[in-house]
Amino acid sequence: MTEARTMGGARTWLASIALALVAAFALLASGRTEAQPRITDDNIAARVTDDNIAAEIFADGPPKAGSEWLVALRFTPRSDEWHGYWSNPGDAGLGMELAWELPRGWSPGEPLYPVPRRLVVGGLMNHVYEGQYTVLVPIRIPRGANLEDLEPISVTADYLACTDKICVPQQAILELDPATAEGDPRFVRWRAQIAPMLDSRANFAIEDERLRVGIPLPADMELSDPHLFVEERELGKGRRPAYADEQTFFREGDLLVAEMPLDQLNLPSEIVREPAPQRIEGILAFSRDVGVRFVAVPGAVPSAGQPVAVPEMPSLWLLVLGALAGGLLLNVMPCVFPILSLKALSLARAGESQAEARREGFAYTAGVLIACVGLGALLLTLRSAGEAVGWAFQLQEPAVVIGLLVLATAITANLAGLFELPSIALTRGGEPAGAFATGLLAAFVATPCTGPFMAAALGAALILPPLEALLLFAALGLGLALPFLAIGVIPALRRMLPQPGPWMATFRKVMAVPMGLTALALLWLCFRLGGTGLGWGAVSLVVVILGALLLVGGRAGARRQAGFVAVLFVTTLGVGFLPNFASEDIEVAESLLDPVEFSESALADARASGRPVFVWFTADWCVSCKVNERVAIEREATRDAFAEAGVVTLRGDWTRRDPAITQFLADHGAAGVPLYLWYAPGEDGRQLPQVLGPDALVTLARAVPARPAGVLHDTSQSGAAGARSD
Repeated sequence: MTEARTMGGARTWLASIALALVAAFALLASGRTEAQPRITDDNIAARVTDDNIAAEIFADGPPKAGSEWLVALRFTPRSDEWHGYWSNPGDAGLGMELAWELPRGWSPGEPLYPVPRRLVVGGLMNHVYEGQYTVLVPIRIPRGANLEDLEPISVTADYLACTDKICVPQQAILELDPATAEGDPRFVRWRAQIAPMLDSRANFAIEDERLRVGIPLPADMELSDPHLFVEERELGKGRRPAYADEQTFFREGDLLVAEMPLDQLNLPSEIVREPAPQRIEGILAFSRDVGVRFVAVPGAVPSAGQPVAVPEMPSLWLLVLGALAGGLLLNVMPCVFPILSLKALSLARAGESQAEARREGFAYTAGVLIACVGLGALLLTLRSAGEAVGWAFQLQEPAVVIGLLVLATAITANLAGLFELPSIALTRGGEPAGAFATGLLAAFVATPCTGPFMAAALGAALILPPLEALLLFAALGLGLALPFLAIGVIPALRRMLPQPGPWMATFRKVMAVPMGLTALALLWLCFRLGGTGLGWGAVSLVVVILGALLLVGGRAGARRQAGFVAVLFVTTLGVGFLPNFASEDIEVAESLLDPVEFSESALADARASGRPVFVWFTADWCVSCKVNERVAIEREATRDAFAEAGVVTLRGDWTRRDPAITQFLADHGAAGVPLYLWYAPGEDGRQLPQVLGPDALVTLARAVPARPAGVLHDTSQSGAAGARSD
């Protein structure tokens, strides 16, 4: 009878955990679904407008006779799923066309674009812009032009807005009054985002259905992800670039040679007879959003040289081993330590019986694997639906944090002996239900941590096919469960544990301390994540539930079970409705380094200043992040070294969901935080280890050269890195 009552209580406790978390995730899923309605042909206006990608026009100060007047066309998609196109859109899409109405003698120059990005849909390569982007247009004003009583100038912009499923023509009619034009401070950033023109002219040759372009570039310049964007769509004799085919790069001294395959089109003979162009323009991208414009003329181009080593994704089995090792190391990370106390109690009890220990080891492993694979599957599902989420995304949701807070508080009180319920079987050895629940909890709490070896594996999981990605999540879970599994199935390891005895009652109460610290950390996160309203609401909910548990724990039989169901009902209501009181604003923690809030435009400004740049991404629920900040970042020695070297610092706070940060993390192969990037002057970003030593940043700052050499010609001005973002 006692055993049946215990197992029944365990099932009730597991049901409480499941219902609370399911309620949180259901609320999370419903919120996501309602936030982004599906776009169909029926809800798009039939007329041509700029509803999907809005356009604005700005001027860089008033016009001056005999000079170039710079005008900016700023494009803003209505949501993340929409994108615009470069002048050469690639295999599909449409480039922008501009029709200007200008005073007599004024003439527009060629539009200047940022470095485009590659988007492959159905095997077709598109050259696109995701998010906000700016195109600059220089307008030449003749000498002696009369600038008095000017009429407003106007431009009609025809362009295309697309998602992965539909494309909609856009048209924007924009006006700008030269008489009232004032300089916009954002031009500093917009200039920095435009690919600068290379000083030296390049050569190109077309042979064997391949285009080779030789571009003067120093041999020591780093190329992390090179790509050649060619503006010309036709290359003579019916040939055109094969955009989706693999490009190859090699060096011969200070010359970089890019090879692009060509497609032979079935065209009329008069077109096939057209000669190759005498001039090719384009953009050479060094990495994402970083590159140079070039102009190439026919000439000799080497056909062989030293291949450029482009980083490749490790093999699947290396990624699996990395995930396994990363999961194993999670057992010693601070965020998982409170759960180790529960495992220690269970392991000590399980030493009494080999069969019980084996069952508990397998049950714990099953719980960890189900949690890791389940979270991974949910992550991949949300990303495939267009959501910008990453690893540990659930801790960005107030409902989930509140559910974990209630759970951690109840476990703390139970370990401390404040109440007794047979339902809490987490510390009872030999009971598979308790071991399974411990595994679920351990995996769920471990997700804020991203330790060594995990970064590459989890980053790859976001771009691999679903089955291979789930294999990586399963390997991560197996690594986390491996110590407990080994002790459960290997008697020699189990004999090394202390024998069960009266000491376990005292040890159980001692282990309530780290679990209580976890509850306090989650309570602090409620204040940080949702503001004062959510924080005090969480305090009230915990007090009510804890008081109810104390009363229920002293009663017996059916009344206790009925009381426990009532506690479960109150918990579910609290988890479901309390997040509605979360504040929209979140207080930014102070820092010794006085960082600029991260955005891609702020990063572009910082890099354009010619100073070294340090960017770090953190979250209040990321224990590893906070340890690194205490050890290496928030130090007076780091602040002084950065000040001496003129380092610009940017911080990205991922405590709440931020699609821009999520996308940036994914672009750098990171599934979550922490992520640390160091940009030396004139160089691409260098990704730092996820565990920083005390002097790691000081050493980087002291190694900054006094006068970095530049190889690119850019007539734009460099502004302060701290210019305000859009």
